[in-house]
Amino acid sequence: MTEHPDGTGIVVGVDGSEPSMAALRWAAEQATVLHTDLVAVHAWQPAASGHAPYAAVPAGPTVDQEREQAAQVLADTVRKALGSRIDGAVRRVVVEGPPARMLLQQARGAVLLALGRKAHGNFGLPSVGPVGRECVRHATVPVVTVPVADRPREPLKAVNSPSPARNSASSSGDGRAAPEARRAPTSG
Repeated sequence: MTEHPDGTGIVVGVDGSEPSMAALRWAAEQATVLHTDLVAVHAWQPAASGHAPYAAVPAGPTVDQEREQAAQVLADTVRKALGSRIDGAVRRVVVEGPPARMLLQQARGAVLLALGRKAHGNFGLPSVGPVGRECVRHATVPVVTVPVADRPREPLKAVNSPSPARNSASSSGDGRAAPEARRAPTSG
């Protein structure tokens, strides 16, 4: 891909979730159309960052191990979403810090910032999470939230509906009556 004049192209927030993979796939298509770079960003924070400085450090991975895990999450997500054929065309960036702040920083001067979201919110809550809301509020570039496609479901069948073979002329197959075909009068 050719370098966009500002050098940052399309930035995508990646966290390993299905919504972030949907955003990555969408952004890859857009980057191809726009002839710009695709930058996949994974922001992470050390697990010990939420503890008081005087508290004992919990047993667990070291900061270096957490950084390696973050890089692995990003690599695995890019490979799973885009396949190995496009893996090299994506610039991967792993940054340490609060996700919203790091995404906004990485997106400065970008063509746009792409984020994944659930297709529908639960219980009337928005489908964009707290990181996405923060990015939408404070971004200096356009932000696109890409929904996860709903999984295909079996079509609903009407109760006691006539079979399509028996009544195909008057039914559209979905339980609704098909519009009547009318002939134009012919002059004789």
